Amino acid sequence: MAGLTPRRLRDLLEPALTELPAGPLAVAFSGGLDSSVLVHSLAALPAARARGLRCLHVDHRLNDGSAAWALHCERFAAKCDVPISTLRVDVERGVGLGLEAAARRARHAALLAALSPGEIVIFAHHRDDQAETVLLKLMRGAGPEGLGAMRTLRRFGAGMAWRPLLPLPRAALRGYAEHHGLHWLQDPSNADTLIDRNYLRIDVLPRIRKRWPEADVSIAQSANWVRAAADYIDEQSQRALALVQGLDPATLRFREWLDLAEALRDPVLRRWLRDIGLPEPNQHQVHELVRQLAEAGEDKLPCVRWPGAELRRYRDLVYARRPLMFVPVEWQFAWRGEPLVLPVGLGTLHLVAASTQAPPRLLTEALRVRFRRGGESLKLAGDAHHRDLRDLFQEAGIPPWERSRLPLIFDDEERMLAVADLWQSDAGSALFERHGCRLQWDRAH
Repeated sequence: MAGLTPRRLRDLLEPALTELPAGPLAVAFSGGLDSSVLVHSLAALPAARARGLRCLHVDHRLNDGSAAWALHCERFAAKCDVPISTLRVDVERGVGLGLEAAARRARHAALLAALSPGEIVIFAHHRDDQAETVLLKLMRGAGPEGLGAMRTLRRFGAGMAWRPLLPLPRAALRGYAEHHGLHWLQDPSNADTLIDRNYLRIDVLPRIRKRWPEADVSIAQSANWVRAAADYIDEQSQRALALVQGLDPATLRFREWLDLAEALRDPVLRRWLRDIGLPEPNQHQVHELVRQLAEAGEDKLPCVRWPGAELRRYRDLVYARRPLMFVPVEWQFAWRGEPLVLPVGLGTLHLVAASTQAPPRLLTEALRVRFRRGGESLKLAGDAHHRDLRDLFQEAGIPPWERSRLPLIFDDEERMLAVADLWQSDAGSALFERHGCRLQWDRAH
């Protein structure tokens, strides 16, 4: 394979192109050896040009030579008669990621933003990259999804990501480039063995290949097997999630979840969190969640947190949400019914017309809006006695952490008129009816 000829590469790419979903093609072009071979070989295929082949180069602006890199890529693409766009990004530093991971995040975000719906971005990853990825994932304790490494074709934003060179070793691509006299760029950071991937490529994999010459083929084959298993688990986790998810999508019936096979429990949790837009936990946090849910008594409120998310149990459900921001106890507002934006992102309280024929009217007397401080009670419309809010909350199944986040409405005599738009007193109902309006609380998502 080291003597890769244009014909052999064409024989790999042409049938793969016919099996791709419809859509234009965009090569993620860095200017290095691998992506240079990819651009050059695709540019020679009429079927690729017919799809509107183009190049996307991401300029990370991390060193003084990045502008020269972009210029090289533009000239190379022009020589191949392929349109190119240069995407300049700012790599965030100090966000808990290493420089390599932060650059990758910025690069992917730029590519996602540049793609049109249905467009297929093509990456030049090859078999050596796949071996490095599997070993990296193994060192990080990844499960089947991670050890399955890179897919040949997968979803990427509104389009797809395609890696047609995964069957080929890097030596074969180098042979192709030398045969055609291609000029490519050498990234000096690729020699830095403090970067994990470089350490594997420079120090570890050569020793493995010396002992096991077919190591890359074997690792890729193992990744294919694990990928098939991961796809099966993913399919089963989708079905299992439908069985354990609560009526509120952000809830999970914890006993049914704990009863799942161990191979499904973690994938179901991660699929659930992805679906509701929350970050996933690490393995330690998953184990802690399982322990707390299994051991905590009925009167306890287990909670597991990680950056950007927290899971809390109440009764039979686990609730997932972004970390709570607590309302200042002293906060209150004199209110006449105008749209009131509540603190810490708790939504908007306002009055709407009881009849669609008339606009809502502001109240003649100012009410006070505040949050729970403890000991409040409400005389519900039609009831003879006051009820403690605690009892109302328990009967309604409102989780304890949400109870102090419901806006309470009082009159100037400190009589409670309403609890958000859930309950009203006789006086509250009469007041809002007299003004031809009703209370509405638009909760923040």
